[in-house]
This record gives sequence, C-alpha cells and structure tokens, in this order.
Amino acid sequence: MITARNLTVLRAGRRLIDDVSLDLTPGTLVAVVGPNGAGKSTLLKVVCGELKPDAGTVSYAGAGGGEPDTATLARLRAVLPQATQLAFPFTAFEIVRMGAVAQGARQPRAEAMRALARVGLRGFENRPYPSLSGGEQQRVQFARALAQVPQPVADGVPRALFLDEPTASLDLGHQIAVLDIARAFAAAGGMVFAVLHDLNLAAEYADRILVLQQGRMVAEGPSRETIKDAVIAGVYGISGAVGRLPPSHIPYVLPQSRHR
Repeated sequence: MITARNLTVLRAGRRLIDDVSLDLTPGTLVAVVGPNGAGKSTLLKVVCGELKPDAGTVSYAGAGGGEPDTATLARLRAVLPQATQLAFPFTAFEIVRMGAVAQGARQPRAEAMRALARVGLRGFENRPYPSLSGGEQQRVQFARALAQVPQPVADGVPRALFLDEPTASLDLGHQIAVLDIARAFAAAGGMVFAVLHDLNLAAEYADRILVLQQGRMVAEGPSRETIKDAVIAGVYGISGAVGRLPPSHIPYVLPQSRHR
C-alpha cells in the first residue's frame, strides 16, 4: 500500500496541491481527473517520490517504514511522465533497457525485449528514439516502465505504475491496449495511479476516481459517485454532460476494452 496524508505543495504563494490525502491499495487502478492546472501531474510526482511536498507525508509498504531511497523506489514503482526530453539519440531498446537495469534485472536485455513486445513494438528495438512518432515514443516510455516493474508483486510486496496521461499521444486502439495492460497489472495485485483527461476511459478502467480542482480533491470514489453532472459542472464549467447521448446525426464513439 502507498499512503499519502495531507499533501501540500506551494509555488510562488500558490497552493498547487492543497491538503490532499489518498491511499493506493494493491489490486486497484486509481485515475486522477480534473481541468488543466488542477494539480494532477504535481500530485503524481509527489506520490511517486519525484517531488517533495511542502507539507504532508508519503509512505510505501515494503520500504521499511521510512522514506524510501532512490534505489528502493526504483524497485517498488515505475513512472511514465507526461513528456520526456532526451539529449542523446538512444535506440528504443536502449531506453527500455534502462528500466530493466533500474530494477536490477538479471537479464536486462531479455526483460527489455519482452516489454517492447508487450506494447506492440517488436522489431523497433534498433530504431532511434527521435525518429519515432509521438505515439511510438510514448509506447517506448511505457515499455521502459514495464521493464522496471515487470511483475506486479515481487517478494510479496506490491509494486506500482504511475502513468501521467498515458493515452495522450495514442490512437484509439493503442489507448485501449495501454489501459488494458495497466488494468491487468492492477488485477494481478499491483497498484496503478493514472492521470487521465478522457473521462470515459477513466470511468471504464478505474476502480476509483479522484477529481481535483485548484489543487484540492473535490470528489473521490467509483465512477458512479464522481462522474456526475454536478461534479462535471462544478469542475469543468459545463452542464448536462453525463449520461446523455448527442443528437442522433452525430456519431458517438466510446472506446471499450476488447476483453469486456
């Protein structure tokens, strides 16, 4: 379990995160939604250990009770950031292998190749990362995270995937594929914490949804309790958006898992 209590992050006198508490439990996928600037990515960075809060605590089961060091974090969780800037023209394989090395894999090459295959990039291992499309780069980074935590549970300790807008650059099919992998990771005893903008995907895949607005948690729970007209109107400023199909002459596409 990962426990966060009373997290606050201050920047230039503004509260990016304002007294937020949450629990990530094994077997669950938690989605964070909210408008631009709500603090979603900042919250993810704090809970995954990338950013220290100005107030509050984050604790990881399996980390000895104290604040985990960098090496311990690398074994307990992997992070897919919203954007990645690289200074060198690494190949897709070299990037994914970094994830396997970070978690101390005995066979990092084999682990990296398995991860590339899981995201549909078998045969891309020698492609220079800068030559890939935005969606392909996103999948390479997802493969790197999977190579870092290939098993949801290791030595009896659950691991976590932190995914910051994992579907942003992907087509419909790959959006579903990525979230299917995340859902399976959680179902096998891991934990997934994902920032999502697509409320339909959040409603389908998440066990719990956290709704942020101006750094504060304004709703938390399953989709039936959080994806409601009152919540959407208050957070996004639009009304009548939930449970109502558009006019019949406008197609409505809701991506759904191919396994359901």
